[in-house]
Amino acid sequence: MRTVADRIRHALSFELIGLAMITPLGAWVFSKPLLDIGVVGIGAATLATAWNYLYNLGFDHLMQRFRGTTLKSLKLRIIHAILFELGLLMVLMPFIAWYLEISLWEAFIMDVAFALFYLVYAFVFNWSYDRIFPLPEWEEERVDAEA
Repeated sequence: MRTVADRIRHALSFELIGLAMITPLGAWVFSKPLLDIGVVGIGAATLATAWNYLYNLGFDHLMQRFRGTTLKSLKLRIIHAILFELGLLMVLMPFIAWYLEISLWEAFIMDVAFALFYLVYAFVFNWSYDRIFPLPEWEEERVDAEA
């Protein structure tokens, strides 16, 4: 399993890189001021960072308990990303509507657009992160599987 320091590095790097990409893109796509999208982005990133840490910790504990490993298959990575984004959607939609003074429907559309972006981004980021910072147990499991 990942250490607390590794989980913090993971969560912070995920949010900072995502925020640097989504702020200008969101301002352009939704014709909103960069500052407003930036504030929404920072608020969302703060909520998402806490959710990221708790969600991944819980997901890894469940995987360890039921599968005996935290190594994720392609199917599990897809499920992992979708469940993460659904949970985040439920928290962020009211915040977006309130801050931007838009309807819940408009906030839903904006949130879904951001979620779709982050769905793809989360998959690519987490796969890349696991390749850059692999856990020793995964190498042992690969060797055992090849034997």
